[in-house]
Amino acid sequence: SYFGDKSSCAEDISAANFTSSSSRGLNSTCIRKTPLSATRSLCRSHTPLMGHSVTSSSAVSAHSIASVIVAVVEGRGLARGEVGMASIDLKNPEVILSQFADNTTYAKVITKLKILTPLEIIMSNTACDAGNTTKLFSLITEHFKNVTFTTVQRKYFNETKGLEYIEQLCASEFSTVFMEVQSKYYCLAAVAALLKYVEFIQNSVYAPKSLKVRFQGSEKTAMIDSSSAQNLELVTNNRDSRNGHTLFGILNYTKTPGGSRRLRSNILEPLVDAETINTRLDCVQELLQEEELFFGLQAVISKFLDTEQLLSVLVQIPKQDTVKTAESKITNLIYLKHTLELVEPLKAALRNCSTPLLKAYYSSLEDSRFGIILEKITTVINDDTRYTKGCLNMRTQKCYAVKPNINEFLDIARRTYTEIVDDIAGLITQLAEKYNLPMRTSFSSARGFFIQMNADCLALPNGQLPAEFTKITKMKNTYSFTSADLIKMNERCQESLREIYHMTYLIVCKLLNEIYEYIHCLYKLSDIVSMLDMLLSFAHACTLSDYVRPEFTDTLAIKQGWHPILEKIAVEKPVSNNTYLTEGSSFVIITGPNMSGKSTYLKQIALCQIMAQIGSYVPAEYCSFRIAEQIFTRIGMDDDIETNASTFMKEMKEITYIIQNANDKSLIIIDELGRGTSTEEGIGICYAACEYLLSLKAFTLFATHFLELCHIDALYPNVENYHFEVQHLRSSVGNKEKIAYTYKLSKGYTEEKNYGLKAAEVSSLPPSIILDAKEITNHIARQILHRQKSTPETMKQRVVYHLAMRLVQTARNSRLDPDSLRIYLRGLKKKYEAHSPVAGASNKQP
Repeated sequence: SYFGDKSSCAEDISAANFTSSSSRGLNSTCIRKTPLSATRSLCRSHTPLMGHSVTSSSAVSAHSIASVIVAVVEGRGLARGEVGMASIDLKNPEVILSQFADNTTYAKVITKLKILTPLEIIMSNTACDAGNTTKLFSLITEHFKNVTFTTVQRKYFNETKGLEYIEQLCASEFSTVFMEVQSKYYCLAAVAALLKYVEFIQNSVYAPKSLKVRFQGSEKTAMIDSSSAQNLELVTNNRDSRNGHTLFGILNYTKTPGGSRRLRSNILEPLVDAETINTRLDCVQELLQEEELFFGLQAVISKFLDTEQLLSVLVQIPKQDTVKTAESKITNLIYLKHTLELVEPLKAALRNCSTPLLKAYYSSLEDSRFGIILEKITTVINDDTRYTKGCLNMRTQKCYAVKPNINEFLDIARRTYTEIVDDIAGLITQLAEKYNLPMRTSFSSARGFFIQMNADCLALPNGQLPAEFTKITKMKNTYSFTSADLIKMNERCQESLREIYHMTYLIVCKLLNEIYEYIHCLYKLSDIVSMLDMLLSFAHACTLSDYVRPEFTDTLAIKQGWHPILEKIAVEKPVSNNTYLTEGSSFVIITGPNMSGKSTYLKQIALCQIMAQIGSYVPAEYCSFRIAEQIFTRIGMDDDIETNASTFMKEMKEITYIIQNANDKSLIIIDELGRGTSTEEGIGICYAACEYLLSLKAFTLFATHFLELCHIDALYPNVENYHFEVQHLRSSVGNKEKIAYTYKLSKGYTEEKNYGLKAAEVSSLPPSIILDAKEITNHIARQILHRQKSTPETMKQRVVYHLAMRLVQTARNSRLDPDSLRIYLRGLKKKYEAHSPVAGASNKQP
């Protein structure tokens, strides 16, 4: 990793003015205190970009190396709980500011930080003074054990300085952010400390008016807390972090690192605005219908490099010039030319599109600045200079990037370089003839020019190469080696290159100064490319599976939906099931034996909801969703040794978090609750939690083994019971009964009794223990299971409630003409009359 080893950096730096202190009792997180006054050479490992050029790294690994630095500051006194954050990605010159009020759990802060996956977190030294650490600091260090923490003096968190930074550095196109953040003191204080620190560690300053600055409130996206993201395996597989069986993995057909990053952040923060989602869905629909548009766009998008990282390097002005910075700037100018040359093909691919978003992108690409920059570049840079693969090819491109006759000395240096390269080729030919060996010229960035030879086609004299050759390595049948003369020639070659790079760099810097004022159009371009890449990825995923376009109403209705990740793992297509939740039946209790499919079904609903809200099609025959502002899950039964939390305490923490934060627009998934304590207490806790959640209008799906809980529907008409069916088969051997799982969801609660005992029978428990267990179970069941019966009165109330809800729903969403509506309402009336007086209809839906 070119980011260097951050943890070891702390020890190196402590030698000069830095006080490196381990975090007192905070899991030995690396915490550095810096007065922002050390010399450049002492923090070399902090410099990820100055000597680094943009590469076309694969989209999958694009976000695997953390590169985000975040500053966090919290209000004091009465303003405690008001948090300001500022972050910048060292690979993308965009500053994101946010300020929000958080509760004592600091859930929003932790969630936002998890999404950013920071390389380093900066906080004020007053937040972690010995014996006086703030709760926010303790929580962040607990959640981010592998992240470097740097504390800077409180004086650097200065909102006036922050506003000055934004005025000075924000590109004119994003200057409206100034109005948004003018009175947001905490995020301004955070950005002041952040930019000061980044300039210090990067040893460079950002060019004036060059950064994209935006304010991101927490109300435009749905909130998924970090444990829910982990439970649902949104971006990381829980068994193997390198495994692609995640929601991100099955949707990620992106071709650029920017597209991959955008997809990841969208999955973790889905949209909540139905209009924006439908705009995206229109694009995906057009891409699916217009094959030419799909393949045309995909062909162009796949040629783009990491545009955001390219921008990041271009807008930084190094404080000192070195050969590395020179080479980096030349490389990135070539990448810039390569990127701008793709604007016309991208426009051509979008020319005949019809959806509003794609049309808007087409008109954005008509910006004259793209042409102006390219024109200015082509006056200085050769037309045939382009991005190529292979280090020698790229070296040649850099050498001859600048047109001839612009600088006479540069032309002479290039002639010298060509002669040296020719001499090297000549020398190797002479050596091959002298020793009668099939030698060829090879090149690597580490060794320069060297000699290679296949050894399988000849027998070497005495089995050894001639003594003239040194640094011999053998890989399978290939020898690599060099000679003293060749080493000298390589040195001359390097010297000549340094001269060429230096002179080219001066010309490139002059050119960059001329194009700085137009460079902001590249922000627009990188935004378009990453969004198109993500939409193409959604369309690609649809072509591989029978996904359907979701609708957005006030009902969650999925017809024959299936689990998208399971589909990729399973040999056969997973069993599909229906889902139906409305305001009138907002709470679904699911029962069924172990392994019958409850957990998979619950996760499937949450994944489908997220897919719909990011603008993707969904694995179902038909689906309608209510926009969820928050998605909560309580899944799994692990204890946590690190935080000394038992299974039960972990369950209680998770349900407490849901109860504290859920609202009427939440989607809540609870897979087992109260299993870590005695049955009576577990049922009590479940019942109480259910009653609280029933008071909200949130959609809740609750899987449980406590069958007593199913009778809550007698008291609350918005509760529905469903169960997973199983079949009983007699095996021919020993005439034993065994369970066959159908994975089908049916109305009502499970009729299965003692399925835990049946599961135990399949295991190798001794028969005597199982017999005893059955006897004891029956005895307890007779003693404590007093079933609640529905009275005719509660039955009638339930039917009236459901009728009222159906009428409200019809009034809100009906698209029927008057005659059809009349027929539908008559049907409702008949159902009501049929079910109203009848006892025993408690499990039927009117």
